[in-house]
Amino acid sequence: MTGASETKGALDGLVVLDLSRILAGPTATQLLGDLGATVIKIENPKTGGDDTRAWGPVYAMGADGQRTDLSAYFMAANRNKQSVAVDISTPEGQDIVRRIAARADVVIENYKPGGLAKFGLDHASLLNAHPGLVYCSISGFGQTGPNRDQPGYDLMAQGYGGIMSLTGAPEGPPMKVGVGIADVMCGMYATIGILAALRHRDATGEGQHIDLALVDAQMAWLINEGTNFLNSGKLPERRGNAHPNIVPYDAFACADGHVLVAVGNDAQFARFCDAIGVPGLAADPDYRTNLGRIEHRDALMEHLRPALSALDKDTVLSRLRAVKVPVGPIHTVAEALGSDQAQARGTVVTMPADGVASGGVMLLGNPLKLSRTPVTYRAAPPRFGQDTDAVLGMYCPEKSDP
Repeated sequence: MTGASETKGALDGLVVLDLSRILAGPTATQLLGDLGATVIKIENPKTGGDDTRAWGPVYAMGADGQRTDLSAYFMAANRNKQSVAVDISTPEGQDIVRRIAARADVVIENYKPGGLAKFGLDHASLLNAHPGLVYCSISGFGQTGPNRDQPGYDLMAQGYGGIMSLTGAPEGPPMKVGVGIADVMCGMYATIGILAALRHRDATGEGQHIDLALVDAQMAWLINEGTNFLNSGKLPERRGNAHPNIVPYDAFACADGHVLVAVGNDAQFARFCDAIGVPGLAADPDYRTNLGRIEHRDALMEHLRPALSALDKDTVLSRLRAVKVPVGPIHTVAEALGSDQAQARGTVVTMPADGVASGGVMLLGNPLKLSRTPVTYRAAPPRFGQDTDAVLGMYCPEKSDP
């Protein structure tokens, strides 16, 4: 998909005041914007805007050959937004934000707990003035608890929340996930919470405060490893690409690379063994059931790894697909985004952007496919402050330039 769409999204008419920056909050507000909401992003003129504008080295280049303030990192989470340069530490800036909030449906911020109270922009102040407002606060550890004042970064959330202890090779150090997944998932939870609160608001007229922590969200998506521990008392182990509850479920070396194999049941295991030339393993009492394969994981791998390493990737992929055993390649980012599947699903979008050398920027598309109210790509990530006059003209006309 290329360019902007005229289709109205499901959240058309909703106004979101975005006081967040970096990734968790912007992920949520970009998603709301993709669904049709008007998102007004407040950026600090003292710092040049959102921190991630300076998180290079990859930037969109301007028509003059100079780099713009559109870093690839910033562009990942800031399309479909209007950028307004406002210094909220000043009385004038605070007045502007309050006046936008008075006409907004949602406010989202990720300041330290209590950080906006001195400006009168905290949830208590704005909800008192506008009881129907949905106000979402994102922080590292939440608004309560002994760590509430600790800064929140994705790396710290992954470490504190336990996921790093599960990630990486068994013999290696704890490892973070390759992208800011704690931030991204927190942004997803924020979006869900905001939509739920809006439904309540629409039914009752009551707004509310959403208190969301990166660490809380990260612990919530420990999923089966978390419940495995809670119900056994046994700490999960780092297993690399292996699965704690399914065997074989791993990355396997072939003669010319690696493939992924995920055997989900005993019938699949029998077909898998036959396809790779070790049919006798499926009849072995130690390996016949998944429970047995878990118990004898290491011994089973001593049989499977040599069998697979003798075959090339294409042979393994074709044989296992033919017998309906889950198998797949391990793509580079280039292979993934350039795949025929990605092209068919609109995974990459190009959006027109004024002042950019190529005339447009390439972004990752939204994965939601709504049949009646599809996501829309209306505006490329904004240059810093580019919409200040237009927004002030609408919400604070006497403050805008003539």
